[in-house]
Amino acid sequence: MASKNNGQPWTPTVVNQLKQLAKENTPTRVIALKMGRTPNAIQSEASKEGISLKPTNQTPYGTHK
Repeated sequence: MASKNNGQPWTPTVVNQLKQLAKENTPTRVIALKMGRTPNAIQSEASKEGISLKPTNQTPYGTHK
C-alpha cells in the first residue's frame, strides 16, 4: 500500500505532528491516514523517536465493571 508521503523525509515538523497525535491517543491507523503514511512507517518512526503509541487513558482489558 503506497501512501502519498511514502519515501518522504521525516522533518521536525512532521515528527512534532506525530508526537502530538500520539499524545492525544490517536490510533496508529488513524495517524497513518492523517499523515499520508503507512501504519508500519508510523510505528517505525515512533520507535526511532522514542514516541509511545500505546493508549494512556484506557483501562486494561478485562477490568471493566
